[in-house]
Amino acid sequence: MNSATSERNWLFDPSLLKLVHQCRRLIQSEFGVKLHLNEDGLEQHLAEYARKTRSKHLVHTWEALKQRVPELNTANIEEEIAPRMYRGQPIAEEGAQKATEEMSGTDCPRQKKVIYRGQVVG
Repeated sequence: MNSATSERNWLFDPSLLKLVHQCRRLIQSEFGVKLHLNEDGLEQHLAEYARKTRSKHLVHTWEALKQRVPELNTANIEEEIAPRMYRGQPIAEEGAQKATEEMSGTDCPRQKKVIYRGQVVG
């Protein structure tokens, strides 16, 4: 019996397996990724998608699974707070937006002429 099999004995518990299947189903519906039970690093993939998700149901299901399986807490890698992305670009947080607005001086007139249909605007 190899070490991966001995580490995943908790998957033989039907109630825990049900939670894992719920996580897999939610991940597939949100991200389009199908995770298999025999994958190496299944726990890390589940944790990674639970951090990225917008679904509160997936987060609650993952937390319930972690509470019932103590090995998942120790195997979990450090959670890094990744910046929120939109179309490949990081999204500025509200505090950062306010700071950039203050620095840019929104009260100042435009420095560049804007021409619309041959007329100077603004």
